Amino acid sequence: MSGDTTTVIRVANLRKSYGTTIAVEDISFEVFDGEIFGIIGPNGAGKTTAVECLQGLRAADQGEIRVLWFDPRSQLVQLRRYIGAQLQASSLPDRVKVWEALDLFASYSSRPVDWKDVLNQWGLSNLRDRSFGDLSGGQKQRLFLALAFVNEPQLVFLDELTQGLDPQARRMTWKLVQDICMRGTTIVLVTHFMDEAEYLCDRVAIVDHGKVVSLDSPQAIVDSLHVPLRVRFSAELADLSWIEAMPEVQKVERRGSQIEIEGTGPVLALVAAALVERGILPTDLRAERPTLEDAFIALTGREIEA
Repeated sequence: MSGDTTTVIRVANLRKSYGTTIAVEDISFEVFDGEIFGIIGPNGAGKTTAVECLQGLRAADQGEIRVLWFDPRSQLVQLRRYIGAQLQASSLPDRVKVWEALDLFASYSSRPVDWKDVLNQWGLSNLRDRSFGDLSGGQKQRLFLALAFVNEPQLVFLDELTQGLDPQARRMTWKLVQDICMRGTTIVLVTHFMDEAEYLCDRVAIVDHGKVVSLDSPQAIVDSLHVPLRVRFSAELADLSWIEAMPEVQKVERRGSQIEIEGTGPVLALVAAALVERGILPTDLRAERPTLEDAFIALTGREIEA
């Protein structure tokens, strides 16, 4: 994220319901210029509904929304000139070719980039003349991402950015998104992939039951919850009481020869020193730092569903 903290999105007390079902109860946050801002949460938490309200695809029941300098409820035509979007569910006519889709979307834009450059950027050159209906799921996803950037947007909404992509394409997509952000585009990322949010996002909002339950950088969220560090190694140990007695150790579990320790502070260094002192030298001694997924589970009480 750049040093500029100009606000490009401001949401205050957003609420959206469908009959008696409350999709978004009370959401407030700001997104700053040049950052990648993540919105994560369980299925049904309200994150997609909130983002659709920001894009003017749904009308909020209550609350204030400003995207760039527009109100998406009354200034949607103007807003669409400056934003791009890759939606969670999208489709095109089966017979339209890849290059035709890019050319068509570029023709609608008042500030189009050369769609041939976008074609190359997203690794679609070899698919240029292929019909949409003949593309694989991952290829379709890459095309929708390319379409989101064909109007050189100032702000892009990406909903499930790498859904359906193989690991190599996923990493390539992450790199492209970072490069685009570095050139000045602000990105709002909705994802259920915790590693993706942790890798890409400057800040994330964790949404649960229609509310923001935490908002900060991924590392700050992890650190604030004091989630224990895990230390793992293999050893044939009959007695674990000396590990359990360490003040920094909170929990010790054995699964066959696998030992897992949860603790705080310099627990890895202390366990390593104690092992060496006893002549135990495991080659697989390692620490697993708490992740955003650990923090997510601690905050919401549930795991992310694929």
